[in-house]
Amino acid sequence: MQAITSLTSAFPRSEALVQATRDLDRGRTTPEAVQELYLRTEAEVAGLEQRLGLEPRTGGYLRWQDLFRPFAESWEGFTVGPLTRWFETNQFYRQPILHSPPGRVAGAIANWLPLPPGGKGPRKAILPGPYTFAGLLDNRSGETPESLTHRMGRLLGDEVQELRAAGYTAFQFQEPLLVYRPPEGARAEAVVAAYRAIASAAGGSVVAVWTYFADAHNAWPLLSRLPVSLVGVDLSETDALALAPATERRGLGLGVIDPRTSLVEEPAEVVRLARSIADRHRPTSLWIGSGAPLDLLPWEPATRKLHGLPAVRQGIDAASGGP
Repeated sequence: MQAITSLTSAFPRSEALVQATRDLDRGRTTPEAVQELYLRTEAEVAGLEQRLGLEPRTGGYLRWQDLFRPFAESWEGFTVGPLTRWFETNQFYRQPILHSPPGRVAGAIANWLPLPPGGKGPRKAILPGPYTFAGLLDNRSGETPESLTHRMGRLLGDEVQELRAAGYTAFQFQEPLLVYRPPEGARAEAVVAAYRAIASAAGGSVVAVWTYFADAHNAWPLLSRLPVSLVGVDLSETDALALAPATERRGLGLGVIDPRTSLVEEPAEVVRLARSIADRHRPTSLWIGSGAPLDLLPWEPATRKLHGLPAVRQGIDAASGGP
């Protein structure tokens, strides 16, 4: 079993970048100066990923104001809606408003994705999951929730196909709503169908579903059915030892970093827990990262927390006889 450490969400923006974007809104700086700062900060995040052995790399997603904004601004059928609270956090997102059946625009999302400098090494795209996307937008299109979830899966599958051609090797879908408000009946079947479309487009690439903000227990039977490479759970919300092992062996994601607190996790304790979970579930690989999105924290405490991941990875590999 291989232990893999990776960023599992957008990285928090630095104070300098936050201030620069505010200054731009107020006319106190230029777009060119902000662009230069974005490039430098993205290079910092990519360098941090490289130093800590976090792969596949993401580049930090610093330009994404929220999980849905690139889609609301780029895909057909959408407008950007009002500020809406992001679950039970102090963060907000602009709720997408869907006026007609959504249409994907080729190349649009690829332009939003940060690429590690030089384009070397495996890359991971972090995208909204079809159920969370369909469930959190303001749907004025006339499509049923089930039809819209399935359609989102097909459109995101097309994104996966395009991004594979651009060099991405792993795709992580953020699905907090799957555990916060688990679907049932026809809606649950639409989720399975959506991920079938994504898996078909992935062509053997890693497809991860990452859950957080609620206990995954009630949604676990459905999560176990999804045709994906791994499912991630937030250990601050979910007792992974109480989850039934999947019938078919696959990877397992563990959100070991809790971004709701600035306290740094103790690597030895994380290794002990991760090994106990691995012994129960016998995953083919163990993906380690943050549970809830890391950008709930400021830049500095988030960085401090990440520095414990190499020791966690090495401890798990040593215990399992890995590299």
